[in-house]
Amino acid sequence: MRGKAAVVGGGTPGRLRRAVWLWPALATLLITAVQLDGAPLWRDELATWSAASRSVGDLLRLAGTIDAVSAPYYLLTHAWIAMAGDSVTALRLPSTFGMAGTAALTTVLGTRLVDVRTGLLGGLLFAVLPSTSRYGQEARPYALASLLAVLATLLLVRALDRPGPLRWLGYGAAVVGLGLASLVAVSVVAGHAVAVLLDRRARSRGGRPRLVGWAVAVGGAALLLAPLAAFGRRQHGRQLDWVDAPGIGDLIALPGTVVQATMVGGALLGLAAVGLASSGRWGLALGSMVLLPVVLLFVGGVLTPLWVPRYLLVVLPYGCLLAGAALAPLRLPAALAIVLATGLLGVPEQLAVRRTHETPRSAEVDYPAAVRIIATHQRPGDGIVYAPRDGWAFLDLAIAYHLRDDAPADVLLREDAVRRADLWASECAEPARCLAPVDRVWLLVWGERADPLAGVAAPKADPLRTQFRLDRRWPVPGLTVALFTRIPG
Repeated sequence: MRGKAAVVGGGTPGRLRRAVWLWPALATLLITAVQLDGAPLWRDELATWSAASRSVGDLLRLAGTIDAVSAPYYLLTHAWIAMAGDSVTALRLPSTFGMAGTAALTTVLGTRLVDVRTGLLGGLLFAVLPSTSRYGQEARPYALASLLAVLATLLLVRALDRPGPLRWLGYGAAVVGLGLASLVAVSVVAGHAVAVLLDRRARSRGGRPRLVGWAVAVGGAALLLAPLAAFGRRQHGRQLDWVDAPGIGDLIALPGTVVQATMVGGALLGLAAVGLASSGRWGLALGSMVLLPVVLLFVGGVLTPLWVPRYLLVVLPYGCLLAGAALAPLRLPAALAIVLATGLLGVPEQLAVRRTHETPRSAEVDYPAAVRIIATHQRPGDGIVYAPRDGWAFLDLAIAYHLRDDAPADVLLREDAVRRADLWASECAEPARCLAPVDRVWLLVWGERADPLAGVAAPKADPLRTQFRLDRRWPVPGLTVALFTRIPG
């Protein structure tokens, strides 16, 4: 799989060539760090905060109810919060470093497989993708999974070059880490299988230890990940009940969806196709690491709710290396100009990512704006009601994160999410009785509504209609904030 090394330019010093990974890493770090806290925490990140801010015991109890597949990431984030705090920047910073590390390892992988120029261009292409900023600015495990996917691939290449128990152990450990970050991301191992089969030494009679070593490493990783997969399977229906089966249209739109920009995704796909056609065995191996996870997720998504395009973020480094191979024969200034042009195509999406993480962007939800309204106008003794309380809006988590102990009393709360070992709290069965002690009630509603009570369940809406009057309503992007005051007498 390993090609002949070539230099970035004539006479490039060996030290610079060995440190070529530094430039994509720095580019990724600088781009992704711009307005790191620009977009408010969105629903998935609020779930991360809710889980990771619990005690370890409560977090493990949560894993027994929902989101077990994310529990390893939550445990890491729990430890990180203990050191760095839980500000928006602090929560997202590990993902920023994860993406910078992914760019660095992508460059190293390309240099090892082909040449320095391919590695450099592939790493720089990865740095300028809108998706790199999007998930490098998100407190979720996708950046970590990308890092571990490329690390596992690099360790596989090293093991194929010089097999040995420690090298296969390192590869297997990386696969386990990848599965702990994202079980779906382990699908890149299907591409690894193609890489092993295409390696001439593994196919020769003397190369049998390579095949055996790879099989033992993957088999051991599968055994270690099996309990987590079983938990995930048991919770699958509740975890992904919102996911629809994919169609051909979803497959066609996938490059733009994963990259977070249609034009950039199309450009990357075109360059990667050129690189695949001209890159021999290593190109086929990298192409398999892109295509096989897509096929597996698509087929799986047809059979069961599973089609979530962002799960395929881990294939982008391989696509970038194929694109880098297409640019490598060009003069370096011309190749870098194409990388820059690709980055400029994604500027509108880069700006949008720093405003909101909702998809589509028109579905922006401005939790901080709602919080500011409540914080400015609330009085001691106020209560608050959320609609809906179930589902994936996490309105109560947004208020809890931003207002902490200054939030109005959650008057309908019966049992909080921590005690339930869940992401959702339960409410009292008789809202009219629970509302009796308060004279002012805030209502936070999902969606912008002229009538804040429209669509609110009758048991919750009826006492607000009959015993309170609407004092004021504030529409904010994606939400409606309303204040009700009790009718005298």
